[in-house]
Amino acid sequence: MPLRRPALCANFLVSAGLALAAGLLAVEARAEPDEEMLGRSLALFAAQSDVRQGAVEEIRQSGRKDAIPALIQARRFLGDIPGIEEALAELTGNTENDSWYEWMLWQQAHPEIVPFEGFDTFKAIVFQRIDLNFGLFLQPGVDHEIRLEEIVWGGVIKDGIPALTNPALLEAGAADYLTDEELVFGVKINGDARAYPLRILDWHEMFNDVVGGVPVSLAYCTLCGSGILFETTVEGRDAPFVFGSSGFLYRSNKLMYDQETHSLWNQFTGRPVVGPLTGSGIELKTRPVAITSWSAWRDANPDTKVLSLETGHQRDYRPGAPYGTYFSSPNLMFPALVEEEKLQAKDYVFALRSSGTEKAWPLTRFTGGQVINDEAGILDLVLIGDEATRTVRAYRRDGQTFEQGESPAELRSGETVWKVTEEALVGPDGEQLARLPGHIAYWFAWSGYLGDEGEVAAR
Repeated sequence: MPLRRPALCANFLVSAGLALAAGLLAVEARAEPDEEMLGRSLALFAAQSDVRQGAVEEIRQSGRKDAIPALIQARRFLGDIPGIEEALAELTGNTENDSWYEWMLWQQAHPEIVPFEGFDTFKAIVFQRIDLNFGLFLQPGVDHEIRLEEIVWGGVIKDGIPALTNPALLEAGAADYLTDEELVFGVKINGDARAYPLRILDWHEMFNDVVGGVPVSLAYCTLCGSGILFETTVEGRDAPFVFGSSGFLYRSNKLMYDQETHSLWNQFTGRPVVGPLTGSGIELKTRPVAITSWSAWRDANPDTKVLSLETGHQRDYRPGAPYGTYFSSPNLMFPALVEEEKLQAKDYVFALRSSGTEKAWPLTRFTGGQVINDEAGILDLVLIGDEATRTVRAYRRDGQTFEQGESPAELRSGETVWKVTEEALVGPDGEQLARLPGHIAYWFAWSGYLGDEGEVAAR
């Protein structure tokens, strides 16, 4: 996410905050707020330094652990208020941390710390000082299945990273701005091939489009290296969902939102996690998508359309312009706990997403171009990939064993030659082995969201 941070205005009074909580945010609360602790927490953001310091001291003396999330929130936006580190150390028993980032990691590791009643009001008030539109997402009593205290501001306002909806496309021959080696997201549905260059999507992180007659969104979280293609038509709803970027993150993963209900969705799982659709049981269906070089995609799909530079937005669309430093660094930009026994945080993996079967293959398994016959649960599959271009495609193999054919567009099973297409492996008699949905991601994101229920292939 581009590192632009709108200034947080700290000169609002506790009384004004309580009035906002009581009236302007007219949403029925689930429980009576703890007005005393809500007032103390809002006072952390008062204009006067002595009021802020007094609030810190009152919270410290209270000994209440349910105020820790409010202190951590203040630690980010207001820095080291005198006494705040001491208060956090006393309330948590942790004397090692000295930054907001470290306190967020501590908070993730301690789910037993539940915020005081009214923390949702506190969170809504604080974030609306950045952007009033954040009130569309967070209000008192909002339904949620993730911890509100772990929702963080990503540095931009609502739609500050603008989605591309039904964007302008070019014929392949007219896309002279692209070089052969540049990476694109390749999508093909019902014979309709599209290329969406990463150099453009790095700035927009989302497109809403119709490919081959199917409404889809590519939700691209640059921070976790994952572009996931979702079908946006859901049974029982009149129209496809249209998504945008909320400006919020959860464990260094973007929270997208739908324009109809303004629910927040987990980009990695395709499920609503905050707002009216929470608990609805909706989970978006994933579709296959490939990252590959422009030349490889164009050669395999000469009739492809490609995203135009004329997006309606003024951006520096040179490759790597917004995130080159982040992509080349081993470090995360925002806090998330990482299990690094198997892989490092920003090692790439290919994540299979198929009917509850979650398995990840380190991208290094595909060094030099590889064909891998494997299983995921009860599913037999073959994977074709090349680490150099972050390209992996997965197909059913139904008990057959494949090896590379004479060209990249062919596989062999014994003496039988199969054609590799974007939608299936096609045998000599027209039989097909379906492509399976999957995508590339950083290890920290896959392990953080799917690792508990998934399997990791050996390196």
